[in-house]
Amino acid sequence: MTTKPRLDFWQLWNISFGYVGIQFGFALQTANISRIFETLGAKVDAIPILWVAAPVAGLIIQPLIGHMSDKTWNRLGRRKPYFLIGAILSSLALIAMPNSPALWVAAGMLWIMDASINITMQPFRAFIGDMLPDAQRTQGFAMQTFFIGVSSVVASVCPWVFTKWLGIANTAPAGIIPPSVRWSFYIGGFAFLAAVLWTIFRVREYSPQEQEAFNVSTEAESADAITLDRKSCICQGLFLILAGAALSYAIFAQDWYAGLYIISGSIAFYGLLQLAAAARAKAGHTKGMVEIVADLKAMPKTMQQLAGVTLLTWFALYALFIYTTSAVTSFHFHSSDPTSAIYNDGANWVGVLMAVYNGVAAVVAFLLPPIARKVGRVATHMIALIIGGLGLMSMIVIKDPTMLLISMVAIGIAWASLLTMPYAILSSAVSHRKMGVYMGMFNLFLVIPQIIAAAVLGLLVKTVFGGQTIYALVLAGAAMVLAGFLTLFVEDKARDAA
Repeated sequence: MTTKPRLDFWQLWNISFGYVGIQFGFALQTANISRIFETLGAKVDAIPILWVAAPVAGLIIQPLIGHMSDKTWNRLGRRKPYFLIGAILSSLALIAMPNSPALWVAAGMLWIMDASINITMQPFRAFIGDMLPDAQRTQGFAMQTFFIGVSSVVASVCPWVFTKWLGIANTAPAGIIPPSVRWSFYIGGFAFLAAVLWTIFRVREYSPQEQEAFNVSTEAESADAITLDRKSCICQGLFLILAGAALSYAIFAQDWYAGLYIISGSIAFYGLLQLAAAARAKAGHTKGMVEIVADLKAMPKTMQQLAGVTLLTWFALYALFIYTTSAVTSFHFHSSDPTSAIYNDGANWVGVLMAVYNGVAAVVAFLLPPIARKVGRVATHMIALIIGGLGLMSMIVIKDPTMLLISMVAIGIAWASLLTMPYAILSSAVSHRKMGVYMGMFNLFLVIPQIIAAAVLGLLVKTVFGGQTIYALVLAGAAMVLAGFLTLFVEDKARDAA
């Protein structure tokens, strides 16, 4: 077997530089979409449902793009065609988003923008597994985390910088997105495309023949020969369709929160997908949907163990993303009026807070590989998640908005680890031939908790938390602490956890 060469610092830099653009887009979305929705008239308890575009887009796009990129090889490469297509679409969507004239248009643009970003982002995760030996994968994902942190800092503070330094207006008439936000998205559109083009032109992908030479006879290759169990698909498919239908009826009959239809619909959809795969397998098809479903049902044990950790972690993060603006402006700045100066000052401060936790993550990213070498990737991740969870819960104790910086430092430590360790652990447990599809499928465990959060957090805020969104962040912190302890059950199969 030919050994995959170790890469130097600048080669690692070039491989991951495209993430500057990807995260610039995501950070603008995280820091400003709730603000845009509220400006266009959304009620606070409806925001989670409007945000559901992001996880649903990822649920569909990432496994599909992962599967397709595993099978692709052309003059541009294996992953790079998807980098380019997604970057062009994302840049256009970022420019269009802040010009949405109505709430329904903004919600639709979020679907388009997030789907486009996912087309680019998913292959970048598999790219690390493609290009680096096991011994460098933690370092490779840490480099991505560094770029995620740095670009998120810049993107998150853009409205604040435009307002404080350039004098661009931070308020606007009711129903109009402030100019400081619009210009931030325009800069984001340019940065997205430019950064991705840098990686496309500066990195040469290994050919399929080179990949086979690097990976021949490795332990993970035994996972390649997967066949679909039609009987299992039919039984599970029918059960899931009936379960989804029953839950939908209960939601309707009991007049439960309408957001719960997201969960019942997702259950039924997966049941239909299994039946469709079984039907295609019976007709003699072995590729496409049949292969994706078979791979999903045969996911590696390590991936299954990471699932519970990731489900709880991303439930917490989704609460952070959608409720930080509302919680900080109402609990710490004492305003819920999007047209008021104090609300918009609070919203700008949220951008600064987002920048801080991402900046901390950028620094911590360089500390993770040496820490992981000392105590292991699993222990490193556990400690980071517990620290982050305590940081989230501290936001209800802290009354001074400035002191929230302490909370953000703790959250940044967790953010650095969850962007690095799970992917490094997973990349050591799957075949190179299925790196893309399993990295895409791993996104399911990021998406499912976001769908659950979208369905239930609004209900909890409205009925249990008395409209106080700060309690959603406390619940998120508890979920992240629990995720940290569940990490102890994850088996890291790395041949070298450097």
